[in-house]
Amino acid sequence: MGKIERKVVLKKDVKDSILSYCKMKHPSEGILILRGKSKKGTITVDGLVIPPFSYSDQTFAGFPQSFLPFDLSYVGIAHSHPSGSASPSVTDMHNFFGLVAIIVQSPYEKDEDIFAWDSAGNALPIIFE
Repeated sequence: MGKIERKVVLKKDVKDSILSYCKMKHPSEGILILRGKSKKGTITVDGLVIPPFSYSDQTFAGFPQSFLPFDLSYVGIAHSHPSGSASPSVTDMHNFFGLVAIIVQSPYEKDEDIFAWDSAGNALPIIFE
């Protein structure tokens, strides 16, 4: 049996909200929880949650996971990189949450500024709907 190739489907309103939130938080990083579902390797993101008690500065954003209500619709996180690089840092990988990490690079303007990664640091294709 072959390995399932993962991909991310990002709904337009969610994409627009992520870009707006990242712009609003700049020059600090912004962080959001992704809501959706995963089926047969396709991670569909159709909602966002601002994590309670989140904190950020110009090089890090996080939140205490112990304050999150239990919710099976959480599929990952999105956060911005004000530096302009969309590659996950070592810290990003150590704080991985869910199935996917979306990293948005400055200037947070277009689809090409949005990247998705799995927990091993592999890039995942994004389909914008």
